[in-house]
Amino acid sequence: MSEPRRAAVLGSPIDHSLSPVLHRAAYTALGLDDWSYDRFEIDEAALPGFVEGLDPSWAGLSLTMPLKRAVIPLLDEVSATAASVEAVNTVVFTDDGRRVGDNTDIPGMVAALRERGVDKVESAAVLGAGATASSALAALAVVCAGPVTAYVRSPERAAEMRGWGERLGVEVGTADWRDAADALGAPLVIATTPAGATDVLARAVPGAPGILFDVLYEPWPTPLAAAWSARGGAVVGGLDLLVHQALLQVEQMTGRTPAPLAAMRQAGEAALAAR
Repeated sequence: MSEPRRAAVLGSPIDHSLSPVLHRAAYTALGLDDWSYDRFEIDEAALPGFVEGLDPSWAGLSLTMPLKRAVIPLLDEVSATAASVEAVNTVVFTDDGRRVGDNTDIPGMVAALRERGVDKVESAAVLGAGATASSALAALAVVCAGPVTAYVRSPERAAEMRGWGERLGVEVGTADWRDAADALGAPLVIATTPAGATDVLARAVPGAPGILFDVLYEPWPTPLAAAWSARGGAVVGGLDLLVHQALLQVEQMTGRTPAPLAAMRQAGEAALAAR
């Protein structure tokens, strides 16, 4: 019998995280009965001590806010994907003890879009300017052939998004959040804002909308996503993103491919329905 292996998700707050549900479902489907996956409430101050205290049974870590940037100085290697947005959500511990950081949010976004038939769009709009918005721009570098407009709340945020665009090779223009309803006519709209921020836009959804990617998964559907669906538009949700980025984490941590997408999604849907 193989040695038991451990993994976990770290962040603050962490109680809401669905990661344990998804990873444990994957372990069950893969027959990895000696693997465990937990969650730990860890902030930036506690992160170095936690990482230093891990023993060789640990295979990897998932990281959520506010740790995606704070973990970088603790790593031996960071993938080009993670470096492109200065955010690590995945750490894998190699057999020789090295700590390797990656970002599965970006390919997870691309995979979630492609699963719904979105391979290429001519333009796009991003609602918001936080860490998820920079990952969205990195995904758009793959799926968007033309310009991206980011709708933001301040000149500082606008400058940040234009800077990310230059770094990622995406043509980014910015507009004031007060004009966010204008975003809804884009072929692809990615909403990266916290719960409630886009609710007022639900009444402005056009009659024949394109594709909405709303990164929230709870509460679901958001008013914007519900209005979008009601008008016949395609919607990609936060659970789609969560499952696809977790699938890539499972493959990296366990070395087993392919990870069980259907089992992970089913477990996530059941967990959300039970809340």
